[in-house]
Amino acid sequence: MQSDNRDVNEYTFETDFSNIDGRKKGFRRGVLVGISGTLIVCLLLSFAFMAVFNVRVAGSFMTKGDSNKLNQLNKLLDEYYYKDVSNKKKVEGIYKGLFSSTGDDYTEYYTPEEYEKLNAELTGNYAGIGAVLQKDPESGDLTILDVYKESAAEKAGLKEGDIIISVDNNRAADTDDLDDYVSKNIRGKEGLVRHFEIQRGAETKKIDIKLKQVTVPTVDYKMLDGNIGYIEISQFSSGTYDDFTKAVEDLKSQGMTSVIYDLRNNGGGMVDSVTSILDEILPKGRTVYTKDKDGHEESFYSSGKKKLEIPTVVLVNGNTASASEIFTGAIRDFKWGTIIGEKTFGKGIVQVTLPLTDGSAIKVTNARYYTPNGECIHKKGIKPDIELKYKFLGNSTDEYDISLDNQVQKAIEVLKK
Repeated sequence: MQSDNRDVNEYTFETDFSNIDGRKKGFRRGVLVGISGTLIVCLLLSFAFMAVFNVRVAGSFMTKGDSNKLNQLNKLLDEYYYKDVSNKKKVEGIYKGLFSSTGDDYTEYYTPEEYEKLNAELTGNYAGIGAVLQKDPESGDLTILDVYKESAAEKAGLKEGDIIISVDNNRAADTDDLDDYVSKNIRGKEGLVRHFEIQRGAETKKIDIKLKQVTVPTVDYKMLDGNIGYIEISQFSSGTYDDFTKAVEDLKSQGMTSVIYDLRNNGGGMVDSVTSILDEILPKGRTVYTKDKDGHEESFYSSGKKKLEIPTVVLVNGNTASASEIFTGAIRDFKWGTIIGEKTFGKGIVQVTLPLTDGSAIKVTNARYYTPNGECIHKKGIKPDIELKYKFLGNSTDEYDISLDNQVQKAIEVLKK
């Protein structure tokens, strides 16, 4: 199912984790996507609701007194607030305030700009240069950590370790918000040419790069000693299923006899993505189901036709959330593998995202989800079979490697037994 033009039958799962230890795997991609924007909520409930919606008070959930109060508060804001607030910001604030009244962090209104960014995050597709970036908070350096194969960055000759000084004369060091800088200067319409100034060692050079469609890799894999396949899934986007099946087929061709699924720091994604992947792994049965406030259920199943019947370990931590907890819960309830790591985040609710005709959208929590055995893990999480806190086994100067990852090493130990 494609993410754009999504309808009410498509659920999305998102969780934002911005404070993750850089030594843990998965940190590198955290700087790549994100949703930025100024969310003015508290004061903006004060604006002219009747003018925005152009409806009569009799047809509104608000009384005439409520409307009069909003108009009065709007005048007071205009008179006393130290800066001018545009009518557009006021209108957006009313919309956002309405959804924030639920007290649910996952129910919200998106401006057209925010919804476009959300789509890019969920689909993993956008026009850009195809590189992983990291900004040093002290020096302000914007460094290239990785360059995707066949990307615009690779074609232009960018390399890992290059420092981006500026794009279109907009200096990277002058902003503290990486997401905002990337959105305004590095992403854009396909075919647009951006002018980069790059530092490589002592050399400075200027490079023009034509933006092209980027598909963010969400699956990384390799074969470990002992024919143990290692598959890391960073999120469940629209392209994850295809990447996953390619990884499995490649590892099978190399003689894989057991597998590690690494879901640490995987904040979730799309339900159809994770359930399609579970259909490749599990025997026949229900993998997850949802239940709304009226008790209506919707179930997702594995056909059992493609089950991957080999010894299995799933690695999790406190940032394993939502769709990745669906994966973990199904593996656990089917008794299909061993869960190792730390208790998962505990997001057992689902959202429906509804696009509006003006390009904006709303996201509303509309159901809870349950593991195959009927457990709702919301605010509880999933306790691993083997609880083990993450520890980096190397020195402070060592770069991350799975040979220095105690949780991966424990998984290898379990599979060898």
